[in-house]
Amino acid sequence: MKKTLICAAIAGACLTSLPAFAEMTKPEYKAEQDRITADYKMNHDKCKQLSGNAKDVCVSEAKGVEKVAKADLDARNKPSVKATYDARVARADAAFDTAKEKCDDFAGNAKDVCRKDAQAAHERALADAKVERESNNAQNRADSKIADARRNADDDKRSADYKATRERCDALAGDAKDRCVADAKARYGMK
Repeated sequence: MKKTLICAAIAGACLTSLPAFAEMTKPEYKAEQDRITADYKMNHDKCKQLSGNAKDVCVSEAKGVEKVAKADLDARNKPSVKATYDARVARADAAFDTAKEKCDDFAGNAKDVCRKDAQAAHERALADAKVERESNNAQNRADSKIADARRNADDDKRSADYKATRERCDALAGDAKDRCVADAKARYGMK
């Protein structure tokens, strides 16, 4: 089974899914769970000194780091295509949750654009995770399934990017807005 090294930055920390060659023993697994919980509590405690949205962002980052670490631990403990997929989804969800919190610093259309950008990034990450899962399942599936997964992922990404670009057009008015929408439709192949 081919293993890859995956690294994602959340809250300035680099979280790694290490190659696993055998299941962990119960004491090793429990020790890792305890370490993750202790790290979460430490990161969460740092947020207490903050206030407002900065505190919300900090808490979201702490929860995200914990969620990703637990998913990576499960993937290392019992390596499988599903566990790897679940870890990638956890990474995407954590980044999305934090990005949404950061958008609360904005107001009006800027906040809407920020949220659409976060949603687009989330949908791209989920689509990539699905493609990787299908590719890793290739031994048991026909190549057409992989091609379908890639095509669906491309459609999802294009749709998400179109929605984010369309939201930017809302800041404009009149002919400028009409041109912006027409350009977005042409660029992303929308009708």
